[in-house]
Amino acid sequence: MPTKIEKDSLTGTDTTGHEWDGLKELNTPLPKWWLWTFYATIAFSAVWMVVYPSFPGWRGTSGWIAREAVMAEVEAANARNAPMMERLRQATPAAIAADPELRAFAVAGGRVAFANNCAGCHGAGGQGAPGGFPSLVDDDWLWGGSLEAIQHTIRHGIRAGESDEQRQSQMPRFGADGLLTPAQVNDVAEHVLSLTGRATDEAAARRGGEIYAEQCASCHGERGEGNRDVGAPRLSDQVWLYGGSKAQIVAMINNPRAGVMPAWQGRLDPAVINMLAVFVHSLGGGE
Repeated sequence: MPTKIEKDSLTGTDTTGHEWDGLKELNTPLPKWWLWTFYATIAFSAVWMVVYPSFPGWRGTSGWIAREAVMAEVEAANARNAPMMERLRQATPAAIAADPELRAFAVAGGRVAFANNCAGCHGAGGQGAPGGFPSLVDDDWLWGGSLEAIQHTIRHGIRAGESDEQRQSQMPRFGADGLLTPAQVNDVAEHVLSLTGRATDEAAARRGGEIYAEQCASCHGERGEGNRDVGAPRLSDQVWLYGGSKAQIVAMINNPRAGVMPAWQGRLDPAVINMLAVFVHSLGGGE
């Protein structure tokens, strides 16, 4: 409760007149250097508001606006790069890769474009991510890893319904649609595991091999080598887009998952698409 202002007997400092349970609040002033710094920031902010845009409709006495300055810098950069961008626009990815000057420019620009548009799914280094985002740094390609194949995939996308030339394939829902019984699905899964020496039931794997030959080999190949013409993944290696455990293989046979990638043609400049194709190819997995 408020009491009279008095000096504290121990410190000699005036109190504020407030007291709680016998504890008196000291009226300790702020250091003068702190106060003067505080006043200086107020004065600085007032000057800043006059010189620079600080509220709607006020451009400031300097007339300098950050957005306009940045836009001017971007336009200047675009003007400097215009001749090279036109060369990239007209060249094929193979021609770009064969020209040291174009390749260096394309890889540098493609790295930036990849970070802005692709890294969210494929990872900052192209390593891919769980859940159906393919790695771009290995030798396992669903639709082909040549420069032309990569360019086509970037331009037209995969199952996005945006381009007549998109990559398109669909695996039947063997379990969900009753094409195979649960026992047959299990046998096929054992056969798929056997392609990499991981089968746990040899008899089931043999039965599954017969079903596989009838239902799966036309896309995935007789020995699981895959088929890039239809985007059918290779089953005889240890690279799995949705997981290679038996439970995950059974789930894919029952109700397969199919990734979607947008078509970047129309979204990105053709020169940028060519740069992306060359950059992705340079990550190490290109063919």
